[in-house]
Parts: sequence; C-alpha cells; structure tokens
Amino acid sequence: MRGIRQLAEHLEISIGTVSRALNGKPDVNEETRRRVLAAAEELGYVANQSGRSLRQGETKVIGLMIESSQEAVENADNFFLGVTSGLQHVFARHKLDLLMLPCPSDEDPCEYLKRMVARRVVDAMIISNTQRIDRRIDLLSRARIPFVAVGRSLSAGNFPWIDLDFEGVAERAVERLASRGHRRIAITAPSSEVNLGYVFVESYRQALERRGISFDPSLVIRVKSSEQGGYQAAHELLLLEDRPTAVILIYELMAIGLYRRLMESGIVPGRDLAVIGFRDAPRARFLQPSLSCFRMSLYDLGIALGEMLLADMPAYRELYPDSGRNIIWPLELVAGESDAFEIKAMV
Repeated sequence: MRGIRQLAEHLEISIGTVSRALNGKPDVNEETRRRVLAAAEELGYVANQSGRSLRQGETKVIGLMIESSQEAVENADNFFLGVTSGLQHVFARHKLDLLMLPCPSDEDPCEYLKRMVARRVVDAMIISNTQRIDRRIDLLSRARIPFVAVGRSLSAGNFPWIDLDFEGVAERAVERLASRGHRRIAITAPSSEVNLGYVFVESYRQALERRGISFDPSLVIRVKSSEQGGYQAAHELLLLEDRPTAVILIYELMAIGLYRRLMESGIVPGRDLAVIGFRDAPRARFLQPSLSCFRMSLYDLGIALGEMLLADMPAYRELYPDSGRNIIWPLELVAGESDAFEIKAMV
C-alpha cells in the first residue's frame, strides 16, 4: 500500500474522510473509523511522515552530531553508545526519534552542520566534541534551532551545555598522587582544539600550584584519544630525561596502549609508575593491575541532555521547567591498584 489515496480508493470513500479517521477527528462516525483502521492494518498502509512534517513544520527528529573517524569506530567503548540509551528514554515520551549524524573527520564540522540545517533534517540538535571556539554554536543560534552542547566553549552566547567535571577529576587525581609523594606528575591531553583538553590541562596546572608543585609543560603529552594514543604517550614519557613518577590520562582506553608500551620496557604500572585513568570503561576493567579511574552514569547523562534540550524547545518547555541550563557532570573516583606506587620520603 503506497499511500492514503490508494487506501481511499480501496474503501471507496474520500481521501478527506480517510485522513480524518486516521487522525482521530471527532467528525467521523465510529463504523467508518473502524473500517479505515482495519483496512489500513490489513493493507499495510503507512502514513507519509515527510509530507506531514512539511505541513506541520516539524520532523519529530532530534539530531546527535558526532565525529566519525577510524579511532571512533575502533573504540568499542565509545562514549555516546552509552549516552544514547538515556536520550532515547527521554525522547520516547514524546514520540521523538533520535538520528545519529556522523561527521567525517576530514570534513569541516560547521560545513557539515550547514547542510543539515539547510535540509531541515531535524527539529533540534545535540552537538559534541565542542571546540574551544566553535562556529557551530553561532550557526545554530542564528538559525534559531534549539540545541545542547556536550562541552563548554569560549564561543559567545548563552547556550545550554553539559560538561564533565574535568576540574574535579584533575583536583582529585593530583591530590591522590601528591599525597603519595609524587612531584613529577604527567598528564595526557587531546592533540586537537577540543575544549575539554584546555579545561583539563588548566585544572591540572592549578591543582599542582595549590600543592606547591611547579608546572612543567614537557609533562603535558598531547596525543590522540585512543589506545594508540596511550601507547604513544607512554613512548614519549619514556624518552624524557627526567621521567615522571605518575601519569593522569584524559581518555579511558588510553590505559590499554599505555600499559602495553610500559610493559615492553619492563616498567610495571602501579609498581614503577602510578597511573590514574579517566572513565571506568568496560574494556579497561580487564587490565592488571586494576586501573584507578572515575565512574559516571552515561545513561543518566543522556537523560539530563535530553531533558535540557526539550526545555529549550517551545513545544516541550513547560514540561521541563526544572532542567538546568548549564551543568557540570560529577564523576566518582574508583580506587584500583594502578597508582599504588608511592615515593618514599628522603631521610
């Protein structure tokens, strides 16, 4: 069954009557409504949602823009695989669909988003991988398309965002390591303009300063956020003349590559080098020694993102009056054995 015209012809009644019956209008008698619904089910009629969307000026679709790259595909513990379950839980309340929009790594994210906006693919957007200065924020603001950013930005405008508590992670990690005598503490950061890298490094610098530890730029290792990036980070740390005694990782799966490179050099995490990871990812749980890292609920984060976005959409705003506009998402430290290495005080 192709459409409403064929359904009307089959029933030998007008298209208008069929349309009103399908949409539950009160001016259709119950017998006709039952006939229409029964025939629609029997013949496999499906409403033309694109046409309806054009008439109503909405698509009932929310877009989630993510980066599509080889490392994102290879990393099975992708951050957004967990977040989408919470998002869909929220959107299902209102029969909204979630559409993943993977932007190729070799394409300008702003140009990619311009095409989505021009085609009116979605009613609202969630953007991720937020840059220090992010032109997508200005684009969506000018187009008056409701959106939420996963991450803060220095771009102008009062836009809604949720970001992870990178300040808290840096503070607790440095405090934990400093209390065990470490003064040469390295850190990994993304080799890109993503804003979380700047937030994390600055928070780390301030945490060192509060404990009277000098900031050494050579201990900031900028690599890709992947297992290979962890391997490269360990290699660069090993090349330093004055090696660190501890390292804090910005991405959960980096620990896998880091462990591999350290073990190749006869260095045992937790015994010769203290390691603190970022998120408690499933694959990293198999590492030995067990990784000290931080835990969070991606499902709950997805719910908060979804409700924050709906609170910014006129049709749903009144249903979510208590949704925050800017949220720093907390993480809980999970102690493992990877940072058991302590620096003994000189006698």
